[in-house]
Amino acid sequence: MKRFFAIDGLDGSGKHTQYAMLAEYLRSREIRVRTLDFPAYGSDSSFFVRMYLDGRLGERANDTNAYAASMLFATDRYVSYVTDWRADAENEDTVLLADRYTTANAIHQLSKLPKNEWDAFLSWLFDFEYGKLALPAPTDVIFLEVPPELTLSLIASRTEATGRARDIHERDREFVYRSYEAGIYAADALGWARVRCSRGGEMRTREDIFDEIRKHTDDALGL
Repeated sequence: MKRFFAIDGLDGSGKHTQYAMLAEYLRSREIRVRTLDFPAYGSDSSFFVRMYLDGRLGERANDTNAYAASMLFATDRYVSYVTDWRADAENEDTVLLADRYTTANAIHQLSKLPKNEWDAFLSWLFDFEYGKLALPAPTDVIFLEVPPELTLSLIASRTEATGRARDIHERDREFVYRSYEAGIYAADALGWARVRCSRGGEMRTREDIFDEIRKHTDDALGL
């Protein structure tokens, strides 16, 4: 692979919108892009992830511990990689672009643990997926930073507009706050690019946010 960009953040932060805009932009520059969207809901690989998020393993996120939940998401990525996109990852001319990746566990699952265990969990997580499972590691992580109170408002608006049921992460207010704190910690500790998506308690426009993301990817790719 030429470069691997992962876009991550809390639910409702606009990850998929920015991911789609970035894919379109890179292709307009005649760059070969392979897009990846996790969890892979359209694949059997996400079966256990769906069980977890639907509440079939427990009604609250904390009912499944950080390590067990991380393994469920890792299984989805591993099966997807082996059966679908490994050839693209091995192509030196291809840019990989993921809407969520292992980085999502470094936000949501990290939040389940006491702070004095955070560094040990991050070491375990990345060794497990990038070392033991030999999954490709992102070269660049873009963290969409949205304050938790705004995140909850955006999730509520999306639910009202689409009628889509909230998963166990989205309907747990305390979990959202903890995940925000964990996300900030992980971004700073791991050197992710932090994009602050709000100003004055309101979301910036998607175009304004994307302009900041575009500048980062242009620099990374030497455009």
